[in-house]
Amino acid sequence: LRERAEEEAIHVFARNLKDLLLAAPAGSRPTMGLDPGIRTGVKVAVVDGTGKLVATTTVYPFPPRNDIRGTQAELAALIRQHKVELISIGNGTGSRETEKLVADMLSDLPAGAGPKPLKVIVSEAGASVYSASATAAAEFPGLDVSLRGAVSIARRLQDPLAELVKIEPKSIGVGQYQHDVDQYRLGRSLEAVVEDAVNAVGVDLNTASAPLLARVSGLGPSLAEAIVAHRDAAGPFASRKDLLKVARLGPRAFEQSAGFLRIPNGAEPLDASSVHPEAYGVAKKIVAACGRDVRALLGDSAALKALDPRVFVDERFGLPTVRDIIAELEKPGRDPRPGFKTATFAEGVDDIKDLKPGMLLEGTVTNVAAFGAFVDIGVHQDGLVHVSQLADRFIK
Repeated sequence: LRERAEEEAIHVFARNLKDLLLAAPAGSRPTMGLDPGIRTGVKVAVVDGTGKLVATTTVYPFPPRNDIRGTQAELAALIRQHKVELISIGNGTGSRETEKLVADMLSDLPAGAGPKPLKVIVSEAGASVYSASATAAAEFPGLDVSLRGAVSIARRLQDPLAELVKIEPKSIGVGQYQHDVDQYRLGRSLEAVVEDAVNAVGVDLNTASAPLLARVSGLGPSLAEAIVAHRDAAGPFASRKDLLKVARLGPRAFEQSAGFLRIPNGAEPLDASSVHPEAYGVAKKIVAACGRDVRALLGDSAALKALDPRVFVDERFGLPTVRDIIAELEKPGRDPRPGFKTATFAEGVDDIKDLKPGMLLEGTVTNVAAFGAFVDIGVHQDGLVHVSQLADRFIK
């Protein structure tokens, strides 16, 4: 019975991790990350659209210093200087107080200063683990450990998957009783979820970090480091075939990984899709049958749907593979993650005592269990929506 219970728990933890990894990315937009703290101050990091760190500071708006005006002035100056579009606030201690401080500061920004940044509460689970990790130390050797957490909080809004792969899956916090189950089985299950998520989304070969590349099927930490070293020395990859120039990356690793690696805006348009280089011949036959240039055909569903996939079947590529290739040409490099949208916490609802029966509140689902969903509505304590209250029909 315990084994069955553990198996079900591990399955739930794996599903929760998958939801975290495949959360909607806000995209390449300048972002300010705030790691809230009361006595120790709020750690601030600003990253540009590519995730590169451009500014850090620590502000002290709460007791004992209570420097609210100085904090708001400093944050407003950073927003103007770096054209910040998003403000990512960690959901730990002091989160709501920090959010209110930011809201007041944004409302005081002059109307003619352009669109106001969007503030979002994000899970800071694992940020402290990342801060003290060898990966963070290698990337930011001269940066204080506490400020590294703010960088992680900013980046995980831009692209949750790319940032969370830097943290050991078990440290991300995927369930209440995760430390009570078999740690080896849990670890294997979560590692598989991370690899599946990375391969489902695909990885930009010219911007991906070594930890992200290491999760691509067929690579691993040493080849990922070799790819980054080659990219730093020789410049961006012009095509997937250039991967074969990387030290120690042989034909087998290329065969396993190439379909998951993307090169947007490269010389070969198919390099931006999930079509494997081995199947380029079939893809080009499909393009030729339409009498169009490959760039013009990509995304043209009407033209591609008019084709008969059976015409392109040969001894190497069967009908299911041909159908997959046509589907990919219809939506090249499609991202399986949802579009980015946020929940807005109700003003004046900062504590459980502010809640009244019948209130309609927006929130963010933080965890899902067999018995219901936990939702952060901004009162320092996640609420449980029991499975019996989730819908007016039976669900599980």
